[in-house]
Amino acid sequence: MFERFSEAARTVVQEAVDLAVRAGARRVTEEHLLLALLGRESTRASFALASLGLEGERRKALYEDLDRARRRGGLSREDEEALAGLGIDLDAIVSRVEDEHGEGALATGAARPGRGLLGGRRVPFSRGARSVLERALRETLAGRERTLGDEHLLLGLLSLSGPVPEALARRGVTGDAVRRVLYGAGGGEGEERRAG
Repeated sequence: MFERFSEAARTVVQEAVDLAVRAGARRVTEEHLLLALLGRESTRASFALASLGLEGERRKALYEDLDRARRRGGLSREDEEALAGLGIDLDAIVSRVEDEHGEGALATGAARPGRGLLGGRRVPFSRGARSVLERALRETLAGRERTLGDEHLLLGLLSLSGPVPEALARRGVTGDAVRRVLYGAGGGEGEERRAG
């Protein structure tokens, strides 16, 4: 599959792995892929994100939402609302756990203390991160494009459910919005898409 990746897409995947390693994560997650996409400049994905206004304060708020979701064990706002409907105060639970075990105790993908995390091994991709790659390839093939670009990684990420695409959608960054920016009003297939 990686032979289809553009230089920009390969760089995003490598940067996601590097971010996971630096964070001491056990797996490369969707969040690592998004953070790598956000760190890029002069690519199709960065153009789409900037065109949709994901800069400055809006980007800072996105980072805060991602941090909040990570500290809550990856639960989305939808999950939080469902728990609240059952009378469960997620903030109170997170606060008690962090008081007892330290900040970020529920964080998803965190390394467990006392274990050699990497030991020279590769960091595997989470199920969600693998889904992003698979959906990016499908997006590329659906558009009859030969090269999988970083914009396809963004579209693959946005096709999932969960805290990362949810945080983007709250800021107007959806698959349809990205397709409109990149491919025009219809976000068409084939020749029309390649022209964008």
